[in-house]
Amino acid sequence: MPGAAGCVATLLHDAAMNPAEVVKQRMQMYNSPYHRVTDCVRAVWQNEGAGAFYRSYTTQLTMNVPFQAIHFMTYEFLQEHFNPQRRYNPSSHVLSGACAGAVAAAATTPLDVCKTLLNTQESLALNSNITGHITGMASAFRTVYQVGGVTAYFRGVQARVIYQIPSTAIAWSVYEFFKYLITKRQEEWRAGK
Repeated sequence: MPGAAGCVATLLHDAAMNPAEVVKQRMQMYNSPYHRVTDCVRAVWQNEGAGAFYRSYTTQLTMNVPFQAIHFMTYEFLQEHFNPQRRYNPSSHVLSGACAGAVAAAATTPLDVCKTLLNTQESLALNSNITGHITGMASAFRTVYQVGGVTAYFRGVQARVIYQIPSTAIAWSVYEFFKYLITKRQEEWRAGK
């Protein structure tokens, strides 16, 4: 049941966040013509239609599932190594969380590169003998390879890893802290009965 809940949560989360990601990435592009979020939303809607906000949805899902799988497996593996008794140990949670996020981010960077291309429809890629819009993950993978070869799949890997390290370290340490507090209170409550 938790696995099914996680899948549904990811589907809904990504459905809500994908349009926001498209707008964010287009506004972050070098020489972006957009100065306000509303300008970007309006232009994308009028010029490309509603589908432009979901062009990378399947790629986003395809990226998030492996990211989370690698992230959780790495965290659990490292916890077995650093904290085999599974006690509350903030330093092991921070270290394991940081490393798990770094590994997952690095491993899924090619998917993130393709998602970014789908979201931004970057003109460099579009001007390299490719006609129309890039649609779908297979098209994005081909385009990235045509434009930059294998190394293009890992552009931005350092930034992605650096971004994930504190994020996952904080998330795991906060999760483990609250798990510890709740468990401790439940044990105290049971002992007081």
